[in-house]
Amino acid sequence: MVKILMRADTHINITLPGTEPKAKCTFTQVLAALSVSLGSMIVGFASAYTSPALESMDAANSTVHPDMQEKSWIGSLMPLSALLGGLAGGPLIETIGRKTTILATALPFVISWLLIALAVNVPMLYAGRVVAGFCVGMASLCFPVYLGETLQPEVRGMLGLLPTTFGNVGILLCYSAGKYLDWSMLAILGACIPVPFLICMLFIPETPRWYFSKGKGEEAKKSLQWLRGKDTDISHELREIENSHTESKKSTGSSFELFSKSNIKPLLISLGLMFFQQMSGINAVVFYTVMIFEAAGSTLDGNTSTIIVGVVNFGSTFLATMLIDRFGRKVLLYISSVAMVLSLMVLGTFFYMKDHTDTDVAPYGLLPLVSSVVYVIGFSFGFGPIPWLMMGEILPGKFTQTSLA
Repeated sequence: MVKILMRADTHINITLPGTEPKAKCTFTQVLAALSVSLGSMIVGFASAYTSPALESMDAANSTVHPDMQEKSWIGSLMPLSALLGGLAGGPLIETIGRKTTILATALPFVISWLLIALAVNVPMLYAGRVVAGFCVGMASLCFPVYLGETLQPEVRGMLGLLPTTFGNVGILLCYSAGKYLDWSMLAILGACIPVPFLICMLFIPETPRWYFSKGKGEEAKKSLQWLRGKDTDISHELREIENSHTESKKSTGSSFELFSKSNIKPLLISLGLMFFQQMSGINAVVFYTVMIFEAAGSTLDGNTSTIIVGVVNFGSTFLATMLIDRFGRKVLLYISSVAMVLSLMVLGTFFYMKDHTDTDVAPYGLLPLVSSVVYVIGFSFGFGPIPWLMMGEILPGKFTQTSLA
């Protein structure tokens, strides 16, 4: 499950009452957010691909027939490769820029999908998933950085929701199309999505902050003017960005300072939350939803059940937005944990009774779907967004800001 969230700026702005700037959601900022969010849609589609695709590979007319172990590798290679992509993305966004790094993923995304669509053997599927995973790792790092440096704080919360929303749209699109398309045609559909993403990205500028980091003040001014509108006075914000960049260079903490006594507790909390987020099993659920329902012998068709889960996942994005600030982070993590534990226990008990006892589970055919829906809802308003949010809130600003800029 790919969740791309942004945190607020870590620097403090002091304004007098009545002088606060009014939010101005310009068309150009919306265009920038939409362009980047199309990339998040690709990430969501790639994450969900194996769920409907692996089942259709068992068809008699399929050109590839992976066994269970090979299917596991087809699903696992993408997140493994994403780790390498994330490591490569960090230096790239500093050297060649945020926009250029994002653009560099578009063509490889297309190539990865074509490798899968034209596959005549399992290694070609492996290659396509590795390339896609590498791009997913780079993109997941770049998207929040670009949006964090281009959107006004007043509209960042609203437009910052777009990547997560589009990511879930990509998952839902893949689940829905997978009901009617086989694995090859579904990959061709995946190859089409990066095309509008590439076109839109060509029309938006590099971030002003990156231009300042390279000593290109005039380019930074042009970029900010484009983002805020040609008739907007950007002189004050331009000085703020320049001053913020200067201060960040002075106050950037060393890696050893991150492990100091005062920082070790928030660091361990952040790492712990991220660890349990990944160990919750969300990727397995997203990657293999159809297989889970088929194995459960659900009263509903596996693809139909998967589409229902995708719709719930999409709607949960907005549920999380309403609940996070109302109930607090800790309470929602408790509720999220309980919901996921109970739903997985029920699902595990169902499979145990089905496979290891003589119990007739037919009357409980909807139980796998209900359990999966509860699980997805629990993850979406707790362990999905909150670890990213809390990392930005409890770690010192100079470390989190360095990681995003």
